[in-house]
Amino acid sequence: MRKLDLEGDSETRIIGALIGVFFSIALLLVFHFLLEGIAERLLIDRNFATYPLTVQNVMWVVFAIGFSELWVRHTVSNREMSVLRRQFLPEDRETVLRSEDLGHYYQLSIRDESTQDCFLTRLIARVILQFQSSRSVDQSNALLNSSIELYHHEVDLRYNMLRYIVWLIPTLGFLGTVIGIAIALEGIADMRPDDATLLRVLTTKLGTAFFTTLLALAMSGILVFLMHIVQGREERALNLSGQYCLDNLINRLYER
Repeated sequence: MRKLDLEGDSETRIIGALIGVFFSIALLLVFHFLLEGIAERLLIDRNFATYPLTVQNVMWVVFAIGFSELWVRHTVSNREMSVLRRQFLPEDRETVLRSEDLGHYYQLSIRDESTQDCFLTRLIARVILQFQSSRSVDQSNALLNSSIELYHHEVDLRYNMLRYIVWLIPTLGFLGTVIGIAIALEGIADMRPDDATLLRVLTTKLGTAFFTTLLALAMSGILVFLMHIVQGREERALNLSGQYCLDNLINRLYER
């Protein structure tokens, strides 16, 4: 079942990436018809020799894919938070859980296929199975702690693609600046040193070249900011799941 959940997550990410690419193309079409002047040079550089294949346009597509990754992770964090609001375990102050009582709560945690891969349900199922096999609260608590640590690593791994995109966008921006500088110097190579328009042409071309880095840094900053918010929310969901299991499962187990 866990394998199927991973496959579903991959499919969701692919679909999200395709939606992001489609949205970025639509946005670039809007930019093409509406932008002019400095905004046009900054965002799409319509005067580039290979337009519409410009560094800025490639950056917009990568930026949209990064946003799609954030959307997937935000959706997952919302699901994790919603699971925490469901009463999988007794939450009063009197209930004590014996081994023969745990079967009911185990079935509650696994019967809904849409939540089987959530942190809370996975922790509940693991701890219950451990206690039923060992009859040891200490071993069950140790399993809970090690599982939470593993899940923290799992959350971190889920953001590998986003971290790569955050690195890739400034790299593309610097690459665009280098290409722009090379084109600017090549463009004035045949001009006379005393040409009155030399300085204006050079500064215009260099300005356009540095726009790619400016745009890349802005895009990267936005993605990093949002990534920290979404990742923090997902890690908070994991911490709350661990605390819920500790308060309502581990501390209620009756060891005979």
